[in-house]
This record gives sequence, C-alpha cells and structure tokens, in this order.
Amino acid sequence: MRVRPMAAFAGLAAALLLAVAGAAPLGAQNPAVPEPDGYRMSDYRAPVPAGLADAMTVSTPELRALLDAADPILIDVLPRPRKPDNLPATALWMPKPRDNIPGSAWLANVGFGEMSAEFADYFRDNLERLSGGDKSRGLVFYCLADCWMSWNAAKRAMGYGYSNVYWYPEGSDGWAAAGLPLEPAEPAPMPGFLPPPS
Repeated sequence: MRVRPMAAFAGLAAALLLAVAGAAPLGAQNPAVPEPDGYRMSDYRAPVPAGLADAMTVSTPELRALLDAADPILIDVLPRPRKPDNLPATALWMPKPRDNIPGSAWLANVGFGEMSAEFADYFRDNLERLSGGDKSRGLVFYCLADCWMSWNAAKRAMGYGYSNVYWYPEGSDGWAAAGLPLEPAEPAPMPGFLPPPS
C-alpha cells in the first residue's frame, strides 16, 4: 500500500470538498431528503440526502481521483443474510454473490441504524485492523445506490473518532454503470455466521 504525506492528503481532501460543494446532486441523492439527527432506522433502500455532515461525499470520478492520489480504505457495508432458520440442516443454501469495487473490505451488516453489541465490536475491531489504528486514515464507505447503509456506517465511523471519512452514495451500482470493474467479494467473518461453503 502506498503511504502519502498527510499534507498532500489534506490538500486533496480540500480540493474534493470544493468540487463536491459546487457540483449538482449525483445519482439518487436528493437535497430535499433531510439528514436525520441520528441513524436511518428503516427503509434503507430509498433516496438518500445530498451529503453527510462532516464527511466528504464523492462521485464516481472523484472517487477514481481519490484512489489515484491517495490510499483510502474502501469499505463495502452491504448486508449479508443469514441462512433461513426454516431450512433443514442438510439443505444447501448459497447466499447471493456480491461483487464490489476491487480492493474493498466487505464489512457486512454494519450499516443498520441499530446494531447488536457483537456487530458494533465487529465494526470497531475491523476498522482498527484495516486502518492500523490510524484514525486519520481515509475511509470510503459504500454499498449500492439508494442505500442508507453506507450513510449510517460512515456516520458511525465518525462517531468512533475517524476523521477522514468519505461517503460514496453511488456505490457499486454507480461504479459498474461507469464501466469500471467489480470483483467477487466475501465478507470479513461475522459474529454468529457460518463461514461460506467452499
């Protein structure tokens, strides 16, 4: 991984913030959708607001520029369902495959408005692992378009003290629509989930 001086990273962050401030809302972002005071608690697949207070909202071209100039950590937060309880123990169950932006860490199920203590620990521990304990390290949160999960996760990461948080509301949908590659993903092992079948 490349290491960039903080001054260069801060300069890039300021330039991106200015670009975003002058840009029209992107994709499904809607300036008429207000940011909640807390976390979004339901209807996670719905139009999202134009931004997230204290985070930098980036479009697909801005994310590409950020990836070229710095080395942020890409974090996909799309949920991964559990095997249904009513399936027989011998039944084969394959969760829907997930493709995400190359180089991403998939921290599934951390974008809900309310999380169990186990998943809160899972999220904090993985952010610590991925960032090497550096809370100034750039973190980019995404899932799909029209998905509040990434908004919640980015907001929660700031609550944990991370200071260079980016929100990419177009998600893997926007990345694919721009003709950019995706790659098959597996989530980081989650509390209470069996590992995927091999």
